[in-house]
Amino acid sequence: MPGALNIRVKVKPSARESSLERLEDGSWRARLTAPPVDGKANAELIALVAERFGVRKADVEIRSGASGRMKLVRIGAA
Repeated sequence: MPGALNIRVKVKPSARESSLERLEDGSWRARLTAPPVDGKANAELIALVAERFGVRKADVEIRSGASGRMKLVRIGAA
């Protein structure tokens, strides 16, 4: 993936199943099975985004909002 892509993601932790869907406003909604403790939900979000965009987990970074529900996620080159 040339360059980098930033996406806004609204996270819902402790959901029944994991999913990542694009919303009409261009942002994304992530439902995560992991609870929001000890970085478990953030780790699941990184794995989910990496799988969806076909990149390595190392190429996905939470740029802001690590402790909140709205996150800015960077995908691709640094």
